[in-house]
Amino acid sequence: MTTLLIGLHITVSIALIIIVLLQMGKGAQAGASFGAGGSQAMFGSTGGNFMSKVTVAVAVTFMLTSLTLAYFYDSPSSQTVMPSSVAAPVSAPTPTATPVQK
Repeated sequence: MTTLLIGLHITVSIALIIIVLLQMGKGAQAGASFGAGGSQAMFGSTGGNFMSKVTVAVAVTFMLTSLTLAYFYDSPSSQTVMPSSVAAPVSAPTPTATPVQK
């Protein structure tokens, strides 16, 4: 289940990056910086276009997969890589020094 969610989360996050980069900014028109169409350039139009609706849908999916993954990994039944008990360290024998003859 978590593997499927991780795959979906990665796919949605890449799609969200691409969708946001493909969108045109609200002030992208040439006349927006000089005051032409100032109300729409400042606040945006009232109706959303297709790309903004897709962005909202993908962003909601991203948040839901994030929350679901956080819930699954926070549950106490999740597996851990840490052992339940740690063995005592084994001490290595100390080497004895032998004199060097010349």
